[in-house]
Amino acid sequence: MSRMGKPIETQKSPPPPYSRLSPRDEYKPLDLSDSTLSYTETEATNSLITAPGEFSDASMPPDATKPSHWCSVAYWEHRTRVGRLYAVYDQAVSIFYDLPQGSGFCLGQLNLEQRSESVRRTRSKIGFGILLSKEPDGVWAYNRGEHPIFVNSPTLDAPGGRALVVRKVPPGYSIKVFDFERSGLQHAPEPDAADGPYDPNSVRISFAKGWGPCYSRQFITSCPCWLEILLNNPR
Repeated sequence: MSRMGKPIETQKSPPPPYSRLSPRDEYKPLDLSDSTLSYTETEATNSLITAPGEFSDASMPPDATKPSHWCSVAYWEHRTRVGRLYAVYDQAVSIFYDLPQGSGFCLGQLNLEQRSESVRRTRSKIGFGILLSKEPDGVWAYNRGEHPIFVNSPTLDAPGGRALVVRKVPPGYSIKVFDFERSGLQHAPEPDAADGPYDPNSVRISFAKGWGPCYSRQFITSCPCWLEILLNNPR
């Protein structure tokens, strides 16, 4: 799959509009002046908005075999999972609350009878959300919203360390949330059971609210709105 006319197989860094600050910088900035930022919106006219856990491709014959998904996305509000697992088949997917003419996983469409005020406030901050992309070197998350996201995964933790590492990603920046090479070289310790469901090939992303040793919320299940990215045979 190619995006914006450039095949990502030949790139070792995320495709435009994201560019590297310097070799030592952890994040990559988003060039807001780049018109390719809107590729999700402009391509939406040729794609369908799919319900969570469903796959839709207007160009695929009805009897065609569906390709295998590379990850599933679960959306949580505190300790409650809302909606079904969303299976991702395309190389990149937008996960958002409100993205005009966008396609992908729309969190704004997920209903729950009762929501706390903190959840409602946090949902209002999701906005354009994130772009999740599977690339040759790993899985990248691009923060397209106006508020930071907070990320934890086994490959972001320090090798051999037992302290939970949660990275803050500012608006307009990206981070490699899962490194394929590192995932095969390390075994991360399982977190405390109180921190909710755990999978060694999973990534957790919280919208607007951090958790862990550096925050008042010790567990991600205390965060109002968060995602669990379950990778399917990551490589």
